This record gives sequence, C-alpha cells and structure tokens, in this order.
Amino acid sequence: MQMDRIRASVAGASGYAGGEVVRWLARHPRVELAHLTAFREQGRPVASVFPNLRGFAGQTLNGTGWLEMAQDSDVVFLALPHGAAIEAAPVLLEKGARVIDLGADFRLKDPATYARWYGSEHGAAHLLDDAVYGLPEQNRACVRSARLVANPGCYPTAAALALLPLVRGGHANGPVIVDAKSGVSGAGRNPSAATQFSEVNENVKPYKIGEHRHGPEMEQTFALAGAPVPVYFAPHLTPMTRGILATCYVPLAGELSEEEALALYRDAYRDEPFVRVLEQDELPQTKATLGSNFCDVAVRVDRQRRLAVAVSAIDNLVKGAAGQAIQNMNLMFGFPETEGLWAPAMFP
Repeated sequence: MQMDRIRASVAGASGYAGGEVVRWLARHPRVELAHLTAFREQGRPVASVFPNLRGFAGQTLNGTGWLEMAQDSDVVFLALPHGAAIEAAPVLLEKGARVIDLGADFRLKDPATYARWYGSEHGAAHLLDDAVYGLPEQNRACVRSARLVANPGCYPTAAALALLPLVRGGHANGPVIVDAKSGVSGAGRNPSAATQFSEVNENVKPYKIGEHRHGPEMEQTFALAGAPVPVYFAPHLTPMTRGILATCYVPLAGELSEEEALALYRDAYRDEPFVRVLEQDELPQTKATLGSNFCDVAVRVDRQRRLAVAVSAIDNLVKGAAGQAIQNMNLMFGFPETEGLWAPAMFP
C-alpha cells in the first residue's frame, strides 16, 4: 500500500517501548500522531512523562477507546502487556486500521504454546494465521501486505539476526545456546525489587535460564526459516539502561572455515540497511548501536571443536522494539524502509 502520509496512534505510550515509538514517529516525515493513550497517565502531556519529547510531541495522553482510535488512524501501535492486544486487535482490524503489536500476543503461531508460556488461553486465535512475524530480514515481503504485524521480542531479534545465516545454510547441528545480556529497560517501566538501582548496579545476574518465554519464539523463527533448531536460552540482566549483547554457540554440522562463515554473513545481509556485518578484527558492542535501529553481527569459527560463535548487539528499545516496529510500518505503507530511522548510534 503506497500512501503519502498516514495517521498513527500509540496505545501504551507511557511505557518505555511506547515512548520510544512516539520519539521516532514524532520526527517521521510521513506520520501525523493521532492518539497517544495510557491507562495510568491519561490527562498528562506526553512531554511530562517523557521530558525528552518536549518540543517534539505536544499531545496529551488520553483514554481513547479502540473504536475511535481505529476511525482516526491508519495504523495503531500496541505497546501493551501481554493479553491486552488480544482484545484490541480484532476491533481495530475490523474498522480498517492496521496493527503493529509490540507485545507477545501474536508472535507464537500455536495457541497451545501461547497458553503454556503465558498462562491463559488465546482469545483471538483466529487471527494467528493472519499475523505476520515482523522480522524484516526474514519476512519483508509478507510484512508489506500485512494487516497485523507481530513485532518480534528484543531477545529473539538479537538471536535471529546473529544465527539466521548459519541456520538457513544448514550449518547448525544440535542445540544452539543463546547467552544474552540485556539492559534494565527490557524489564519495562514499572519497578520491581529486581530492577531497583541498588539491586542492579555493579551486578550481573542470570534469570529464567531455559525457562524464558522468548525461547519458543526463537525456535519458531528458525522453524519458519526451514531449519528447525533447538535453542537453550540463557538471559542475563546487566547494569546498563539499554542494549542487548547476544553470544550464540552453534555446534557445526560439517566443515566450515571462518572465512566461509564470514562470507555467508556478508551475503545474507548485503542488502539489509540495518544489519552491519563486522570484519574479523571487530566484535559487536552495545554502545555502537545505542539509540539506533542497527544490529551489529560477527561470527567466529573454532574448526578444532566444530563450533561457531555468532555475536550480535542491538538497542533493545529500538531494533528490539520501537525501531523495528516503525521499520515494519514503512514496509506496510510503501515508504522507504529507512525513512525516519536512519540515524547513527549515540557514543560514548
């Protein structure tokens, strides 16, 4: 669908992911912000909730219902806790708005898998077949025609971009270990004891090893790529605000040199605007992608042990959430894919 300009609304605009969507949309040359909604913060100017938006977004957070939002919007971004999009998406789609869900409600194709990992039955299972998994580097063509996009999780984005060239090439043999470190903003804006400054500062800790909800999403991504691979996911919380560094260990199915692996990555991502393949003397670091929609990837091979190590770095709130959502929006409406997103990371 080719349009010159669109109206976009953000539900859940007071959370970290929702606020990041607003930050990027406020500067997008083809977008007019319609409704910014937030349950707890309604009635407050968005710039009082996110002071970085002063002078860029003048809207007041409101409690607009789904019907009115759909009538006023070409696209609605849902930055809501899991379960909420199941109620919102059917109404929005029926009234003609397109939907990009930044939550988990439409990522998993199997409703039984969703129920197992999220603790409730899926109330809109009839939409799962229509939902397109919004990883542009894998599903670009499908995203273009989608009415409903399931924006990938931050950890699965980092893991998929690190591993897809090896997995699609048939080089992965047996379980893949994804060891990923995330900044605290990945836990959301509502504080808990585990994310208080005094708990996180000068502390790195693993959590939900082998039990994290993003594990099945990673396995589904590789299955959809035509190469089912078991994943053991080990997430860690680190004392930084933003960023994910994923180090992925891949038992190899056969002989593969480091030069061949690097050529595989260069070929896979040659035309990808937001994936940068680093050379043999470089490795990804979170600071190099901070505040940007880029993903840096690198690969190393230990031929003696028949092991490949793939590393990726992203900003969990941008390429892992809001930036990727806007990248999907650009595809859905026929805009240049990089429009409104082409910006370097912040450094240092």
